[in-house]
Amino acid sequence: MNKTWRILNDSIQLKQIQNESNYKKQVLFKHSTNCGVSFLALERLESNWDFTAEDFDFYYLDLLKYRAISNEIAAKWNIRHQSPQIIVIEKEKAIVDFSHHIISAEYLKKKLVP
Repeated sequence: MNKTWRILNDSIQLKQIQNESNYKKQVLFKHSTNCGVSFLALERLESNWDFTAEDFDFYYLDLLKYRAISNEIAAKWNIRHQSPQIIVIEKEKAIVDFSHHIISAEYLKKKLVP
């Protein structure tokens, strides 16, 4: 796993993510560790990852261990749960989310450019 990624493993972090989104975009990656599609999405992210910690904060959520946090994310930002899924939070709102085969570093980059 990329060293710039933060592990999302406590629902208290969601408030921090929401607050920090006022200063820098926050990206959440929900990953199912027993799903082939999710592993391919993770591979597409990692193989072309050229972001830095200055670009945004990136959070990795293991859905099997922390399904309750995934449910909180869906409720907090009014997003339908999917797996794998990327959610971009800016100014306390989910501005974009995408999932499955569309997940890649290139697609994320397109979604981050204003």
